[in-house]
Amino acid sequence: MKKYFTTKAIYILLPFFLLLLPFNSFSFLKYSGKDLTPISTREEATTLVNSINTLPASTYWPSIQPDLFLQNIKKNIAEPLSIYEGSYLNFCGYAALSYIPLHYDPVGYLKFILEMYTTGKAHYGKVYFQPSQAVMKAAGTIKFKGVLDINHADQMWFLSLADNFKGYLNLVNMRYDPGDERTLWAAVNFAKFNLMISKLFNYSVHSIGSDIIRPKINDIYSYLKKQLESGITFMYVDNYILTLKKHHFLRPAFPTHFIVLLDIYYSDGLINMTYWDYGFRTFIKITPSFLKKIVFGISHCTNIN
Repeated sequence: MKKYFTTKAIYILLPFFLLLLPFNSFSFLKYSGKDLTPISTREEATTLVNSINTLPASTYWPSIQPDLFLQNIKKNIAEPLSIYEGSYLNFCGYAALSYIPLHYDPVGYLKFILEMYTTGKAHYGKVYFQPSQAVMKAAGTIKFKGVLDINHADQMWFLSLADNFKGYLNLVNMRYDPGDERTLWAAVNFAKFNLMISKLFNYSVHSIGSDIIRPKINDIYSYLKKQLESGITFMYVDNYILTLKKHHFLRPAFPTHFIVLLDIYYSDGLINMTYWDYGFRTFIKITPSFLKKIVFGISHCTNIN
């Protein structure tokens, strides 16, 4: 009988993985970036997707309902900040990186997702996708996970990404079985997250941090402020501390969540930060010490197409 692993198990097993793979958790990818010029626009993608009135059932994705699939991709194009990874699933990293194609190349995203639907395989950037039969059968069946239940295109997208990209956390569970979206099969470590962005979107990625050690930055506020001025900035954070906003308790800190930094500035002695994490913008006021406590990784991305 297959053994399932929860998010807690990821961090219980983490030290053992790090002994075996000491460099895999760290990420120092660096390329010479240029700009954030969109490859395509939302208006172009809207024109294309609105020309599609109906879709036939896919022979490759038997559980996906065509009307829900089409409804989902139209919403993603119209409201790119609405994409949501689902409740209590390990799709966080895949939802976070979706910020890039939905904002800067929605036509590329649309062509890929439609090709996957109609042919069961497709290229995206430098990556060739041909999901396993188990994944194809699973897309459209995820239930009781919030709005993801009816977002069949997102289920296809997240499952296909998890099936294709593997990091050290995935080594204990490399083959999908029903329910694996909440196990180590779908987990995303920091290096894997940055690799996906560079391979899929041909973006320059400059990242600092790891899965266990915070980045050695004295003034993390100034660093984030500078990064935000010249590119898309992702933060790899301890979401438990971030959402509870507690400064002092016994639980050890470790990263659990990828967020997109949208704005950051000082006001009245506090750091004012706005970030996006899958469906919502959040505004918080925090101290510099609290910011330093929650951040384990920072990824700065720019377009090199």
